Amino acid sequence: MNQRPEPLFPLFAGLETLDGVGPKTAQHFVQLGVQTPRDLLFTLPYAGIDRSLRNSVKGALLPATLTVAVTIGAHRHARTKGGAYRIHVEDSETHFQLVYFHARGDYLARQLPEGSRRIVSGRVEVFDGMAQMVHPDFSVPEEDLRSIPAFEPIYPLTDGVTQKLMFKATRGALAKLPQLDEWIDSSQKTSAGWPGFNEAVAAAHDPRSQEDLVSTAPARERLAYDELYAHQITLALARQTERRKPGRSTRGDGRLQARVIAALPYTPTAAQSRAISEITSDMGAAQRMNRLLQGDVGAGKTLVAFMALLAAVEAGGQGVLMAPTEILARQHMQALHPMAEKAGIVLEILTGRDKGSERQAKLAALSAGKIQILVGTHAVFQTDVQFSDLRLAVVDEQHRFGVRQRLELGKKGNRPDVLVMTATPIPRSLALAQYGDMDVSVLDEKPPGRQPITTALVSTDRLDEVVGRLRAAVAKGRQCYWVCPLVEESEVSDLIAAQERFKQLRAALGERVVGLVHGQMPPAEKDAAMQAFQEGVTQVLVATTVIEVGVDVPNATIMVIERAEIFGLAQLHQLRGRVGRGQAASTCLLLYQHPIGETGRQRLEVLRETEDGFVIAETDLRMRGTGDLIGTAQSGIPRFKVADLEKQAALMAIAQSDARKLLHDDPRLQSSRGMATRMLLWLMRQDEAIRLISVG
Repeated sequence: MNQRPEPLFPLFAGLETLDGVGPKTAQHFVQLGVQTPRDLLFTLPYAGIDRSLRNSVKGALLPATLTVAVTIGAHRHARTKGGAYRIHVEDSETHFQLVYFHARGDYLARQLPEGSRRIVSGRVEVFDGMAQMVHPDFSVPEEDLRSIPAFEPIYPLTDGVTQKLMFKATRGALAKLPQLDEWIDSSQKTSAGWPGFNEAVAAAHDPRSQEDLVSTAPARERLAYDELYAHQITLALARQTERRKPGRSTRGDGRLQARVIAALPYTPTAAQSRAISEITSDMGAAQRMNRLLQGDVGAGKTLVAFMALLAAVEAGGQGVLMAPTEILARQHMQALHPMAEKAGIVLEILTGRDKGSERQAKLAALSAGKIQILVGTHAVFQTDVQFSDLRLAVVDEQHRFGVRQRLELGKKGNRPDVLVMTATPIPRSLALAQYGDMDVSVLDEKPPGRQPITTALVSTDRLDEVVGRLRAAVAKGRQCYWVCPLVEESEVSDLIAAQERFKQLRAALGERVVGLVHGQMPPAEKDAAMQAFQEGVTQVLVATTVIEVGVDVPNATIMVIERAEIFGLAQLHQLRGRVGRGQAASTCLLLYQHPIGETGRQRLEVLRETEDGFVIAETDLRMRGTGDLIGTAQSGIPRFKVADLEKQAALMAIAQSDARKLLHDDPRLQSSRGMATRMLLWLMRQDEAIRLISVG
């Protein structure tokens, strides 16, 4: 099954195999992401023009595209070269003009002789009090009415590709589609009222009205589902392959966990308790755990992760917690240290800074099993780092670690369980698209004692007032972040903006008070600047967005974000989460520049209204779309041609459960529905999935 099935060959041939497409035109199609006839099947019309025949142009709301039968009257030649050539015509109730520029009069006299009957279709507008149709799209004898589509599909175009060519090419591609067996579960198909695949493709390319163009139209919804289902089958196969690798059952007795919980000044939230039990029961199973722990800023992920690590230690093994940067690794170390002391276990840190004999001593203790939990950066991936018995790897902040690193880590121990933590609340549809191969635990409550953060919108005209406020806060010993905008795509201009602001604030607040951190700094300088702020040496930190994840300074109570209107909501929410970590009340000031558009203001007001990251992420998705939300290129979220993740989240969830159920019942895809699903995977270019079937 490693070769593409023969019935699909014509769909994956070159575009030149279609009538009217030569090598040069084929090049133009590439701009639309179309390389084979198969791609044309999924390039659907986005609009349509109603060309149904009407009695008269009279009474129509102009301008509009209309189709009427007319009697051809007098021709008036253009007075100048390239001027207007006019033909007087009459329909059943009124008269109007057909207008042609750069026209050849002899040609029009032959095509539209005076006194003849024609059906004309095109855009009618009023000019100088007279209705006119400029360059009709169609003008045919009455008996050829059928040649004008009653509802004409409008396709996306690019240079060198016209509507007529697109129409012809898609019809050519449709003709190459073989009859395919059904891969959708029959009860799902019936309850949704979907047509078969071949009927759906044909109907999507031949809409009869505006209703057929919306995403909920049965033919379109079915094709969207097919895309999502193929994607979910691929993820489910990856999950199944991962799970088939024997894991190890890691069962703790709960004694260390109990010590830590007893010493906590608060009771864990219901969400934390639920996540802990989901994770420990996964660890106890024979398959490898591959779980995502998703929680908003300050939802208490660290405690949940530590409980999981303790379960590994209770079972006689080791755990590792990986952070994307050295600062975050040190911070985890600080947060976990008191808990590790309560549990009476050995916790160590390993980063790129460890050198020489100190590093050797840590490595020896690790391989002898004397270090029970290791906190580290990607330095943990190096070959000389050997564990005695690694049972659990916790990875903090998914988007810095790809699937490849997850697998690297998997090679470190004897098939360790993997738990990935992310502080970015991801709307459900995107979580399913990006992490569909993982099981998900969500922390959707905040632990008691977290201070609410007051969020205010302030125009940049009031900059002086803001600086005045900072001066007062600094005088009281408080600390503040000042985040500069990404001015343009180039990092150079960001840098200039940050340095300017840094100079101004130093002049206003004092030399020693203000620190600066930006993306262009060498890592050691960046760490030093962050550390000075963490230790309270500097009180105001001017930064580009490098501070968004996880930095913890409980004494920081003010967050100023300049040009907040150009940031994504999710990013603003992450930045705001840097304050409100201590006992004092905190404030986040969103500075925007006039004039701010209606949507810009609405987006910022969402932040003022709520601190719930999931609500914010859903709003962001609705207002901005998938691509902008996560920067689709590097996010691992597939681009779908028909499916719309914002609007069709529910469809994605159905596709996921269908895919998992089919693979549960038919893991090798051998049944008739399984074979049909293989055909779908080929059709959807899911070669990765096909490789997984043949490996599996």
